[in-house]
Amino acid sequence: MQTIDQALDKLGHSKFRSSFHLKEDQKQYIAEKGMDVIRRHAEDFVRQKLAPAEPVNDGKQTPMKGHPVFIAQHATACCCRGCLNKWYKVPLHQPLSEEQQKKIVSLLMAWIEREAE
Repeated sequence: MQTIDQALDKLGHSKFRSSFHLKEDQKQYIAEKGMDVIRRHAEDFVRQKLAPAEPVNDGKQTPMKGHPVFIAQHATACCCRGCLNKWYKVPLHQPLSEEQQKKIVSLLMAWIEREAE
């Protein structure tokens, strides 16, 4: 099992994944809301849009702009079940466990924390 640092390093070698960065307004949003609120948003997005066995609009459920968590999801390949399967071998057509959801949120938050600096 890879660590968060190993996952982020691997993602950094992908031209597509490494092209995502937070914009100034997104960094400002994080500063205003605080990391605890951003983490709760990430938990909600993962639970609602990734955790079901058959997510609604899978492959298209995560916008490419807007909320910092959306950007993090694309940067970390946690945007849809197909990407989770390709990058992390998360099985398709099965609901995500609480542990899997926590790992995804931790990866998203690690990326956001690095970008927000």
